[in-house]
Amino acid sequence: MAKVKIYHNPRCSKSRQALEMLNDGGHDVEIIEYLKTGLDKAEVENLIVMLGDEVSSLIRKKETEFKENPFDTEKEKEIIKALTKTPKLLERPIVVKGKKAIIARPPEKISDFV
Repeated sequence: MAKVKIYHNPRCSKSRQALEMLNDGGHDVEIIEYLKTGLDKAEVENLIVMLGDEVSSLIRKKETEFKENPFDTEKEKEIIKALTKTPKLLERPIVVKGKKAIIARPPEKISDFV
């Protein structure tokens, strides 16, 4: 079975559910706690490519940090700048398998993806 990555926030119930689903499915999971490690430019660029049409969904628009400093979520440069500066704005959980990624909201989306 191919290795699966999850961009995980342990304080998020949806992220915990997604991780549990992956573990229960017997997947080899690499957990990326992006709030601890941060996100670099190359990593965000890769996520944008892997997500494809879901790019605008990458940002948590209800977060205080976004409301206080809104930006155009359709512009990749703006997304990259925001996520490298404020990783908390990353929508979660994100599951990566091979060269594809999904925002696993609801976590049940994982079943069709992996």
